[in-house]
Amino acid sequence: MYLLLRDEMSSGGYRPGTTLPGEQRLAEQFGVSRVTVRRALDALNTDGLIERRAGSGTVVRERNGAAAGMSVDFATLMPQLVDMGQRTTARLLSFSYGDAPQRVVDAMKLSAGARVQTAVRIRLIDGQPFSHLTTYVPEEIAANYTEADLATTPLFKLMERSGVQVADAQQSVSAALASPDVAEALGVSVGSALLSLRRVVRDAEGRGVEYLSALYRSDLFRLEMSMARVGDEDSRHWQPVIAGQNGGEGGI
Repeated sequence: MYLLLRDEMSSGGYRPGTTLPGEQRLAEQFGVSRVTVRRALDALNTDGLIERRAGSGTVVRERNGAAAGMSVDFATLMPQLVDMGQRTTARLLSFSYGDAPQRVVDAMKLSAGARVQTAVRIRLIDGQPFSHLTTYVPEEIAANYTEADLATTPLFKLMERSGVQVADAQQSVSAALASPDVAEALGVSVGSALLSLRRVVRDAEGRGVEYLSALYRSDLFRLEMSMARVGDEDSRHWQPVIAGQNGGEGGI
């Protein structure tokens, strides 16, 4: 209930200054008890998201100092994420070496018992954390830079400096719920909905050189896509428009 109401506020369903429906109406709308509604409102009030005014209802508050957030075009996601790494700041939470998790071994096609460097960072925009990043890099590559380097320099630059020639990457986007440690790092409630991105980067010889597991706050980060209507008559269909693309019905 808390998450549903908070997401409505984040998405603009309930704008600052808006009076929320009464407890009974919210209970009927979401099919829960008034006790559940009251507990959710108490939590929202504690977090400073609403103001409960005696006799005049519950009002959505302005989010003072909140980051503006950002959006990226899904069709050009990779270069925009690289650019994001240069325009935002990062904070290193942990740094270690050890055996690669099995999912990383499988995705990167590493040999059994392969050791990797594992680094956990958060990225901040306007001083507010919006992404939680966990990277796995083979030890022989990661040995070329230090923990201090990783805390101050984007990983792709460190890899290039180490002589890695990146050739391609495969990535997927899905959804995830915030675990307790991620929730604490991002400043959200446990169980909050997050955008999940996983990426495997390979070099010119097809070797896996990086595995990234990234989690983004849904209230500060979103994916967008521009579409164009292409084709003739019965074959007309929607097609993603990629920045700088020529032809079709115009690029962006």
